[in-house]
Amino acid sequence: MGDKWSVLVIVELANGARRFRQLQRAIDGISQRMLTLTVRRLERDGLVLRTVYPTVPAQVDYRLTETGANLTHLVKALADWSLDHRDGIAQARQAYDAQHPGNEIR
Repeated sequence: MGDKWSVLVIVELANGARRFRQLQRAIDGISQRMLTLTVRRLERDGLVLRTVYPTVPAQVDYRLTETGANLTHLVKALADWSLDHRDGIAQARQAYDAQHPGNEIR
């Protein structure tokens, strides 16, 4: 649960169950493959529950487990911190890049 996509999926699922496409539309920049890998990892970690409904075509939704729901306040705090500090982080990155031209960290 250490990457930005996992954090964003948990934040989105804190608002309730979502279908795959709803998650994909809500999380800007995430590819289908990355979302698939992310929800699988979160399911494996016991944070997300995947439910398949017996319809044609099959309908699937994702929701937080109790463990995942207990984590949301921490994840939301991290997301809030990131939003509050994004300008300072962007400035620090620009300053670093200016001092270290040609670096491969981007």
